[in-house]
Amino acid sequence: MPICSLGRPAVGAVKDFVNANTVVALHIAAESGAPMEPVERIEVRSGGGIVGDRYERSRHRHVTVQSLTQLGEAAEVLGTPIAPGTTRRNITLASGIIPLTPGDRFSIGAVELEVVRQAAPCAVLETSVGAGARAALRRRAGAVCRALTGGTIHLGETATLP
Repeated sequence: MPICSLGRPAVGAVKDFVNANTVVALHIAAESGAPMEPVERIEVRSGGGIVGDRYERSRHRHVTVQSLTQLGEAAEVLGTPIAPGTTRRNITLASGIIPLTPGDRFSIGAVELEVVRQAAPCAVLETSVGAGARAALRRRAGAVCRALTGGTIHLGETATLP
């Protein structure tokens, strides 16, 4: 079972893989405010986002990506583990630093993504994660990306980061 900070088992649908840049969790929400649901795979449309996700067909917010490395840092600040699904991000990588500079490109499997902006922790996290989550996740909440190419992303898929 994967470990999320403080040496405790991770909570939620997190897959255990050896490669550092592999997808360990995938989540979608059918509509704004709906709970994030763990899934085994997502279908990403070029210029359109994740099929079935609340931001499908949005202009720029196609996919959000975070890493367990950065969640672990935030958990240390918060003093409690942070489960990937509670942050409302779509894709969680096992480790690494997610690029945050607009225009940076990286890929997950065959899907090429371009960073639009740094993901800002929203007020909802104070409820889904806990009091102090917004501050703990500041500059650790991952990236909001545009999908430049489409394809399927599965748990265990490898990411190529810059």
